Amino acid sequence: MASATQPLTAVPKQLLSVSDGVMLICGMVIGAGIFKLPSTVAGNTTSATEFLLAWLLGGAVSLCGALVYAELASRYPETGGEYAFLSRGIGRGAAFVFAWSRMTVIQTGAIAAVAFVFGDYASELWRLGDKSSAIYAALAVVALTLLNVLGTLESKTLQKLMQWLLFAGLLLIGIAGLTMGAPSQPSTSAGSASFGLAMIFVLFAYGGWNEAAYLAGEVRDARRNMLRILVISIVVVTALYLLVNAGYLAALGLDGMRKSQAVAVDAVRLLAGQKSAIVIALIVCIAALTTMNAATFTGARTNYALGRDFPLFRHLGVWRETGSTPANALLLQGAIALALVWAGSFTQDGFSAMVAYTAPVFWTFFYLTAATLFVFRERGGESPAFRAPLYPHVPVAFVVMCIYMLYSSIAYIRNPDFGPKFGNLVLAGLAIMAAGIPLYWIARRK
Repeated sequence: MASATQPLTAVPKQLLSVSDGVMLICGMVIGAGIFKLPSTVAGNTTSATEFLLAWLLGGAVSLCGALVYAELASRYPETGGEYAFLSRGIGRGAAFVFAWSRMTVIQTGAIAAVAFVFGDYASELWRLGDKSSAIYAALAVVALTLLNVLGTLESKTLQKLMQWLLFAGLLLIGIAGLTMGAPSQPSTSAGSASFGLAMIFVLFAYGGWNEAAYLAGEVRDARRNMLRILVISIVVVTALYLLVNAGYLAALGLDGMRKSQAVAVDAVRLLAGQKSAIVIALIVCIAALTTMNAATFTGARTNYALGRDFPLFRHLGVWRETGSTPANALLLQGAIALALVWAGSFTQDGFSAMVAYTAPVFWTFFYLTAATLFVFRERGGESPAFRAPLYPHVPVAFVVMCIYMLYSSIAYIRNPDFGPKFGNLVLAGLAIMAAGIPLYWIARRK
């Protein structure tokens, strides 16, 4: 028993090896997106070379960002991630607007987007009418929200098994496409291709590397091993994505990918028949549900923290003892995600609609979070366990890319193919983010 003079403090144990860290980050990044996004990327690139170049650039940008986030986490390893970095680097107001935007746009929009991926592939198995994808998406949001409210424990064994199945499915598609696919045909129509728009979807597929921010305090010899973990994991993900997309190209060609709503199923169906396509569709559905469950779990915890910090949202800061869950935060998050699924159901592509809604807000806070690294470096102080190499070149490259992606996500409105369909959702996401500014002043006064 600790004495009265000894504070009871808990610190992360450094238990993770390099291989553990690589597996975790690969698992965080690789989800259902690689089965959906390539068709949209193909529609916004003019050639197979440019298509593959976009995926290669996505890996380079992700690596730069992961290195920046790893240093930030090494400086402030407490729970909170971007919320903590923004609060310490820019101020409590910026942190509040981030938490508000995460609750109403970023996290809930991501849940809805992946729900539509689930809906698209579930519809390949059993179609439920004209709104099949949206119906499946809504059912998934409701089911996973209720499971989390009940406090259902995640099975680590099942999670790992699903991850290996996912890796195996991707390798199968890539190798089969390259060995059995027809020679790639030149593209016959470029449409209104926009490389910036293509990169929005590429980087959505690479999303999850920012979770590396939460590993730095638990890695053995973090100063040396975090760099190894980040480089190896992003290289592995990039190589796998390039292999899979090369397989898609070989099987369907760039034009075939542009027309596909479920590119993995269409590629496998062409290569190995309908029965094999059903297996891939099932793997994608499970992968989407796994991704949604993780986003539901972590998003509600952020909302709970917001409720604890600001009395205006105190109802979110209530912890339900039965099941040990932030039930109010989960229910509100589920309701917002359902509203977004409903809004997306009126568009031609619910997934693209959710990307349009979230992207400008997402890249705004990525930019602000990356900028805090320069603030912390300028302040000096104790050297963290991990420092981003090649400073300031790596963080500058990432900040510049964030600005370019923010511009591209707002330019979504002007794109003749996407603007008329999703332009209002871009503006809606920005408006809801902006609403957090006056809300902060109200919350601060209370």
